[in-house]
Amino acid sequence: MRPVIFSKMDFSHSSLFGYIEDLQELTIIERPVRRSLKTPEEIERLTVDEELSDIERAVYLLSSGQDIQGTSVVANLPVLMRQNPAETLRRVLPKIREVLHVAGVEMQLTAAVSFLTVLQEESVSIHTYSHSFLHIILQNLEHRDAGVSNAWLETLLAVIEALPKETVRHEILNPLVSKAQLSQTLQSRLVSCKIMGKVANKIEAHIVKREVLPLVKALCQDVEYEVRTCMCRQLEHVARGIGTELTKTMVLPELVELARDEGSSVRLAAFETLVNLLDMFDADDRSQTVLPLVKSFCEKSFKTDESILVSLSFHLGKLCNGLYGIFTPEQHLRFLEFYKKLSTLGLQQENGHNDNQLHLQTLEQEKKYISVRKNCAYNFPAMIVFVDPKNFHLELYSIFFCLCHDPEVPVRYTMAISFFEVAKLLNSDVYTIHKELVTLLQDESLEVLDALVGHLPEILELMTNGGENNGSESKLLSIPDLIPALTTAEQRAATSLKWRTHEKLLQKYACLPHIIPSDQIYYRFLHRMLTIILTNNVLPVQKAAARTLCVYLRYNRKQEQRHEVIQKLIEQLGQGKSYWNRLRFLDTCEFIMELFSKSFFCKYFFLPVLELTHDPVANVRMKLCCLLPKVKSTLKIPTDKHLLQQLELCIRKLLCQEKDKDVLTIVKRTVLELDRMEISVDAEQLEKEKQKNEGRSTNINDKIFEKKRRDSKTSSVLSKSVNLSISGSSSGTLAGKEEKKSKLVRSQSFSTQVLHPKYSNIDKCPNKSSATGYTSSVPGIGKSCMLSFSDDSFRTHSVGNSGNAAFPSSSSRNLFNSADQKNNGNKESQSRKMSIWYLIERVEWEKVKKKQKIKFLAHLTEKSGNQRLEEATFWWNKVGAADGTL
Repeated sequence: MRPVIFSKMDFSHSSLFGYIEDLQELTIIERPVRRSLKTPEEIERLTVDEELSDIERAVYLLSSGQDIQGTSVVANLPVLMRQNPAETLRRVLPKIREVLHVAGVEMQLTAAVSFLTVLQEESVSIHTYSHSFLHIILQNLEHRDAGVSNAWLETLLAVIEALPKETVRHEILNPLVSKAQLSQTLQSRLVSCKIMGKVANKIEAHIVKREVLPLVKALCQDVEYEVRTCMCRQLEHVARGIGTELTKTMVLPELVELARDEGSSVRLAAFETLVNLLDMFDADDRSQTVLPLVKSFCEKSFKTDESILVSLSFHLGKLCNGLYGIFTPEQHLRFLEFYKKLSTLGLQQENGHNDNQLHLQTLEQEKKYISVRKNCAYNFPAMIVFVDPKNFHLELYSIFFCLCHDPEVPVRYTMAISFFEVAKLLNSDVYTIHKELVTLLQDESLEVLDALVGHLPEILELMTNGGENNGSESKLLSIPDLIPALTTAEQRAATSLKWRTHEKLLQKYACLPHIIPSDQIYYRFLHRMLTIILTNNVLPVQKAAARTLCVYLRYNRKQEQRHEVIQKLIEQLGQGKSYWNRLRFLDTCEFIMELFSKSFFCKYFFLPVLELTHDPVANVRMKLCCLLPKVKSTLKIPTDKHLLQQLELCIRKLLCQEKDKDVLTIVKRTVLELDRMEISVDAEQLEKEKQKNEGRSTNINDKIFEKKRRDSKTSSVLSKSVNLSISGSSSGTLAGKEEKKSKLVRSQSFSTQVLHPKYSNIDKCPNKSSATGYTSSVPGIGKSCMLSFSDDSFRTHSVGNSGNAAFPSSSSRNLFNSADQKNNGNKESQSRKMSIWYLIERVEWEKVKKKQKIKFLAHLTEKSGNQRLEEATFWWNKVGAADGTL
């Protein structure tokens, strides 16, 4: 079909006719699109009565439903077994057995999976399972479709693991004898081979020898190479089942014969089985039987049998170490040279070592050679053990260099994965591979970098400590190019689309404070982390950078640098213009609470975090509310009492002012969580404050006693002067009365030093509306200050503009007396509940002038009696003596 080009259309007769032909061809190749809607007949056939139970519906669909409905029932079999196993086994499973005889591939595969699921979920006992399900599995093993047969075989092998030995012997092994005969189909014999390997590990060794080994021998000599290959790979399981002695006499000869088989796949299977069974052969078998076979494989692999080359390179490390004890020095060197040859296979032409090669390598050969070099990289740690780490630089360093600089990414990727193992084996000689570490860090492939970063902290620790725990005194001295390599790797990961590699790299860079000096961290990495937080668009990457930055800050001991970073975090993140940056600030604070002390967070970040309660973006406030329980957990009482007050104030503002319903919901939930939390107490600081308060109380009492003594002398002098001035004028008489009244009040205030016992339980008085009120004209008493009694103190209540301060009435005092009779002598209660003290403190009596004091005390005398006056006067003088304001 000619392509239709619309850019230069020719509308001549011939060209137009050609276009019509093209359109006709397109019409022919189009396939009709089936309508998605069902016809009424199809809907009728697919409709099931809704009143049927699950079991009845399953039986109905299996009996008269369509294939897709039957497949759905089979897929739902594990659910039915969980719900009603007895009815499912009685009614549903027989129907499934009937349907599977004529079922298609899809239902067969579904049934194999469902049967396996029922076994794994243990919906029924293993005895019931073998009685009900095992025969169905065995019947479908020889399905004509290879995929279906393999699916049922996998189910059967799993069932064999769980079956009792007797059941395996009678239900599986006995029928297996006939299925393994040469007269059976190829598929039947292949299935028998795999069952042999599983059964050999399940039953006793003498039964295996008598009933299984004859079948194994017959299958190893089968006319079809597929059967011989399959049975050869099962010989390892058979050998494990029968033990060392029978393996030496019965299995090893078969392996030797299969190793010389004409089929390359059979020889490959024999070689791999020999390598896997090395631990079961004694030294004589290894030296006399296995070693000659291995040498033969190695010689033929380059000359006549390249098919075994990939497998040989993969198992070479295990093979060399398994035969290490029987190698002569010459054989040891030969195998080492063979490994070196494999490590550079396919690179000779590029390096100019094989210029006379006449034929170019095919693409298939090139892939094979890449696989061989990749396997050599995989086996490199094993080869270090083979040559001894002390001989690494002399024997293997050149190969290590070539593999790390291999032109193919899979080879370098494998070297990056095994780099940590190599570093551990070299120990004190790890310095010899510093350059290769830098090379892999700067590799152009991010896959290589990702593989290396997995164990980067451990590798760097080995590098800087020389493979020993010698401390960190030699930081950076041995790897001068490390910092540029690390920064290059991070920048290359940042500019790629593989953000997971970038995230992983930033997480691993948290180890650098143990490797690199603090100044280098500060100038080369710390600010880079802050830039990533501010500019990167991937959230996991930003969080990884934030946590690593906090680690760097944690190990930075220079206060100037610390304060600079903290200031940038607060200004650029916490107070940033972008709400995204403010969210990242909260993430950073969470990491700080994890890595730093509680006092550090409270000192630098507590208040900036609380400022975000006023953030205009609801998401920020929402995230802050979720963080508040952790924030509160950093507080200690009494040290952080003022911060706790700020936290409570912010919560109250959120509860009162929040308009977003989602945020308000989280706020309410957070309040409940905060209420359940207990704040840690700083016992040492609490003891200091207690001692300080006790000392202050002693000083106050001393001052009160001294003031009382001075006032006593002053009152006696005043009384004499008042008597001399009685004969004055009427205005003088009025002044004399005021002076006398003042003297009377003051003298009465000295008559008592403690509260009367009847006020010791003043907190137990109920707050009644009949209490006598006093309207204060004293500055400092607010208009809405209504003081009432509570359990521990007087508390203010807003009463509009009445401006009344409520005092207990005489009836209230009767209650006090009755309560006092029960609690007389409770000194602790007296000291805790001095309600008058709180009354005076709340209305700021220290501002009251002496003239206003007289008016107040005179009014109080009229309303409450002399005893009440004495109490108020005492506490008045106590406050004045303590504060020095009166």
